[in-house]
Amino acid sequence: MIETLYVIFVSILKTALYFGILLLHVAYATYAERKVIGHIQLRLGPMVVGPHGILQPIADVVKLIFKEDIIPSNVDKRVFAIAPIISLTAALSTFAVIPVDKNFVISDMSVGLLYVLGIAGVGTYGIIFGGWASNSKYAFLGGLRSAAQMISYEVALAMSLVGVVLMAESFNLSEIVNKQNELWYGMFLFPQILGYFVFIVAALAETNRLPFDLPEAETELVAGYFVEYSGIRFSFYYLAEYLAMFSMSALAAICFWGGWTAPPVLIKIFPILSLIPGIVWFLLKVYFHIFLFFWLRGTLPRYRYDQLMAIGWKVLIPLALFNIVITSLIKYYQ
Repeated sequence: MIETLYVIFVSILKTALYFGILLLHVAYATYAERKVIGHIQLRLGPMVVGPHGILQPIADVVKLIFKEDIIPSNVDKRVFAIAPIISLTAALSTFAVIPVDKNFVISDMSVGLLYVLGIAGVGTYGIIFGGWASNSKYAFLGGLRSAAQMISYEVALAMSLVGVVLMAESFNLSEIVNKQNELWYGMFLFPQILGYFVFIVAALAETNRLPFDLPEAETELVAGYFVEYSGIRFSFYYLAEYLAMFSMSALAAICFWGGWTAPPVLIKIFPILSLIPGIVWFLLKVYFHIFLFFWLRGTLPRYRYDQLMAIGWKVLIPLALFNIVITSLIKYYQ
């Protein structure tokens, strides 16, 4: 009995530590984004709160926690209240199976990749419910756009990872990393470059990031599905979006960039690199993809909605199918 309680306590402590560090990363990702886009636009970004604005995320968190939570009179109050919680819970839950190091994963599931894809889709319900319950035409249109966008690009996203599954012969994320480490170049990025391209574009659409942020297009829908939200409920949607960015970046690092491992060819040339902990390699790969999200936001204009749907169905899905066929043929004749 005591041993069981100890195991439960350690699991809860590890999970709390993991999610605490994760949320701190998310808070400072907002600061990093404002700095990166500021420099792209020849500005300085946040500079007032702390040295070079380093405490700005803390100030933003405090502001959102204590800001008045306004609920409009004509909304469906129960659905309105629960919608952002659905999105945030789904975004957080994806990290339960993402390994950040060889021995650090909350749940090492045999179908971890399927779990991530499945639970990430649940977050769409939070957006749809929020848009519908708000009793606003802008929010409703944002919710409808999100539903169509997520359905379209989830197909491309899942299909882009089929080539990785074929090469790794497993849905387990740790096993996918281990299979990549058996290759001399240590990653699936090169043989799966087409799948990686489809994955990155689909990930941008799945996370509602520019140039595919049509569900919350400010110029057309004011703020889209969360236009009626304020205070802590607004922050839940905000957190969910950035957590989705981290989960997609982590998935890209694990499935295409070798996860927490360094390329064996680099280790052979520079043996000192083997001293770098696995979690550092993993975070560097994740940060690279997070920076890519910021860079694209500061560089590309927003697509029209018809262009968004055309890219998903007419370009990405055929490319993903082509990648699957090529990978299958190579795997068969090896």
